[in-house]
Amino acid sequence: MKQYPVNLKIDYSEASNKLTALIRLILVIPIIIVLALISSYAEALSLAVALMILFREKYPKWWFDWNLALTKFWLRIAAYGLLMRDEYPSTDDDQAVKVDIPYPDVKKDLNRWMPLVKWILAIPHFIVLVFMFIAVVFCSVFAWFAILFTGRYPKGIFDFVEGFLRWSLRVNAYVFLLTTDEYPPFRLEE
Repeated sequence: MKQYPVNLKIDYSEASNKLTALIRLILVIPIIIVLALISSYAEALSLAVALMILFREKYPKWWFDWNLALTKFWLRIAAYGLLMRDEYPSTDDDQAVKVDIPYPDVKKDLNRWMPLVKWILAIPHFIVLVFMFIAVVFCSVFAWFAILFTGRYPKGIFDFVEGFLRWSLRVNAYVFLLTTDEYPPFRLEE
């Protein structure tokens, strides 16, 4: 099976902190506020990147670096909020969340007209991801109880939630970050 160019790996921890898991919804609020303030610019930047690809066949490296840093940041917050990691999300260090998104050579790797239709092509992914998100919420509640009673995040649930985040990242890279024209696979694995 061919590996997709965009990938995510979150390190699994053998033990979880029961106390921080108990109050995680409260602890995550400040960093979500920071993300919300920063993300307000991200939507406009995504449109600007689409226009740059369409009309200039360029993806400025600093825009890519900004999008990559913001993507890594929200994935660290997601891993923390979904109880997968105990360390508080850093605004700049990668921590235990590894994201691979290659910088595209627009003229060679991207079709300049694809940003106009990618969001339509990704509709099946959006539908599947909505249902998977519902499953992730239920799995996270179960994991919360498991952590409170055993001090461990169940590995099977961890793999499922990590797979969901990986799939979401791939669709995000395809539709919004515009870093690849390769259609995202319908799978949780790497």
